[in-house]
Amino acid sequence: MQGTLPVGTFYGFPPRFLRRSDKPGGANPTLSEWMRKDWTVADIVLEQWTFADVALNIGINIAKTPVRHQTEASVVGCACGIAGRRTSGFDSLRAQSESVQFFARIGTIIAGDEMELDWQVCSRARLTRDARFDGKFFIGVFTSGVYCRSICPAPPAKEKNVRYFPTAAAAAEAGFRPCLRCRPECSPGTPAWLGTPNTVSRALRLISESGLDDGGVEALAERLGVGSRHLRRLFLQHLGATPSAVAKTRQMHFAKKLIDETNLRMSDVALASGFGCVRRFNAGIRKVYHRTPTQIRRLARQRTLQPENHNLFRLRFRPPYDWKGMLAFLTPRATPGVEAVVDGTYRRTISLNGSDGCFEVSLEEGSNVLAVRLQFADPRSFFFITERIRSMFDLNADWAAIVQSLRTDPVLATGVDSGPGLRVPGCWNGFELATRAILGQQITVKGATVLAGRLVSNFGQPFSSGNGLTHLFPTAAALADAKLTRIGLTGARAETIRALARAVCDGRLNFEGVVDSDAFLSRLCEIPGIGKWTAQYVAMRALGEPDAFPSGDLGLLRAMALGSSRELERHADAWRPWRAYAAMYLWRITRQRAESGSGPTASSSQKDTLGSIPSSQHLSLVV
Repeated sequence: MQGTLPVGTFYGFPPRFLRRSDKPGGANPTLSEWMRKDWTVADIVLEQWTFADVALNIGINIAKTPVRHQTEASVVGCACGIAGRRTSGFDSLRAQSESVQFFARIGTIIAGDEMELDWQVCSRARLTRDARFDGKFFIGVFTSGVYCRSICPAPPAKEKNVRYFPTAAAAAEAGFRPCLRCRPECSPGTPAWLGTPNTVSRALRLISESGLDDGGVEALAERLGVGSRHLRRLFLQHLGATPSAVAKTRQMHFAKKLIDETNLRMSDVALASGFGCVRRFNAGIRKVYHRTPTQIRRLARQRTLQPENHNLFRLRFRPPYDWKGMLAFLTPRATPGVEAVVDGTYRRTISLNGSDGCFEVSLEEGSNVLAVRLQFADPRSFFFITERIRSMFDLNADWAAIVQSLRTDPVLATGVDSGPGLRVPGCWNGFELATRAILGQQITVKGATVLAGRLVSNFGQPFSSGNGLTHLFPTAAALADAKLTRIGLTGARAETIRALARAVCDGRLNFEGVVDSDAFLSRLCEIPGIGKWTAQYVAMRALGEPDAFPSGDLGLLRAMALGSSRELERHADAWRPWRAYAAMYLWRITRQRAESGSGPTASSSQKDTLGSIPSSQHLSLVV
């Protein structure tokens, strides 16, 4: 192996980890020459040493062991050891950053494309502070030792003094600490489906829901059906950090967010962010931010005090964001007593882990922020609640990537240009959404909303908040044997809802932590009365699948002037993997035509065609 595999060629350093002036070159030195000098990892790349030369100096028997058999921890640890042993100060940080990425790549050579960053694009976004790139990459600054967002208000550093990282966890693993000015914990989330395989996307989704509390990386890998070592390799390859590092960074960021934006006691902040005890919390904050939690809160300078059990969170998104379009979709579908949309504000009741509460969401004018006012007593649920709200309002979406596919279609191009930033609304609870979809089969949205109100008033738990919200949505246990025909449902619809509720109660269906969407939807379709349309609608809004597409929907067919779902599916292939966003625009087009009277409404098309079509196939939620 020695003398046959130059390290620089083997790794092929991407521009984001090298200064522009670094260019590989020079003859391969002998091992004796190498050992007489304190080389840094940058020198290794410049000199194109062999992998065996590196292994011999590190002192591990890597030359005799295939690369695939090396563990990430050992290789990265050795890299950090070199950086710390041969350099000091900011030079040490620079070397550590390069070495972590270098050896992580060597230790995780697998098939597939790497999540690459174009340093020229990153540089332009950094210098112009372009908000569209916020959260899509992070900037490590060697002169200050911090990592920043693309919109950081601090004076930009010279290009030779920065490195670009695909995730905050990758920057943290390279030895940088979060910037206190731009607050990386407030950046929009990285879209899980961009540039990553399904395994990584699903793992990120599970980590956002529950972290690694249910058994660590091994349990996460088992749920995903892969080995824990392979999962770590995938994370290092595509995100630049291991699953545990990603979870730890999210935990630390959420703790910082609670310190800055809430009035919680530090003991409650430690509990809410998952540290378990105040001592670990204090030590972790001090290690990362070089300040105590109290000092950080003093720097935040909170101006308003919230009442007890009331907390304000500010959730950022990448512009553009069509808030009016989001509310226009949610308003007619708001379940009376559970949800309400008033004066540009969305409100709803929630129940989680035996505690009840409510929240409201509104747009902060002049900033790319949704303000969330949460009324909930248990701080341990705050992380889950805020992540679920992010999902509900699709705040992690990258509009710049979505619009490239949608603008290729002339029908969608007009809607995209006139109303950019339309997102796919999510939901608070998957069972609630599925029940709501069943109620809406073959009737208008207005009729389904009336039935949903009756369902809530008869079977939901009363709730008093003083803002027009009166009930919690009925649980699966409450509907499993309920007499639903008394609220006006047909016998078939009532039995479908009961069958769905029993499947959830029995554990045959679980809307939380779905790993394999196709398998889940197949089980969902086994329930009598639930067909492909309902399943795809659930995938869009409950599972957050950006490519879900209810091709049998009459509103979509009408908007495209097509006669069959098969034709629509063929036409929609050009919109992948963003067909859910295309569906939102087509529904808007159909609704606008109906309101202006410029074309047949979805209702009239239903009357013409539904008589001979099975109830679970062609449906519409447009009007």
